[in-house]
Amino acid sequence: MNISSTEFNNNESIPVKFTCQGDNINPRIEISGVPDDAKSLALIMDDPDAPVGTFTHWLIWNIDPKTAVMAENSVPGIQGKNSAGSLKYIGPCPPSGVHRYFFRLYALDSMLDLSAGTEREQLELQMSKHILERTEFIGTYKKI
Repeated sequence: MNISSTEFNNNESIPVKFTCQGDNINPRIEISGVPDDAKSLALIMDDPDAPVGTFTHWLIWNIDPKTAVMAENSVPGIQGKNSAGSLKYIGPCPPSGVHRYFFRLYALDSMLDLSAGTEREQLELQMSKHILERTEFIGTYKKI
């Protein structure tokens, strides 16, 4: 399974458009190689370099496993509560220096019975017994 973006390469800078200094919308994400027996996908985007511990930027699950492209500025599933307390994508906005942003994609053997606004810990607990495969893609960002 693979996750990538046409907007930036793995371990390279995320364009301003997708950050707090731009339009603050999710980038186009491409998905391939999803296991045939997957029933849904989940995506967690976070920043492990945040000064107060890992900051979750986006939680989204029950994405159709046949999804090949998550379009820019889209919501292809159910969104959970990010570390800012909102139910949406929140772009990179590091207070200082270069931070890494992990886009982790999970193929699951079921749909998840979680309501919008669920927090990360509950999502991870529900996913834990259903993960078929996982992959990740990393972008970086430093405020300009």
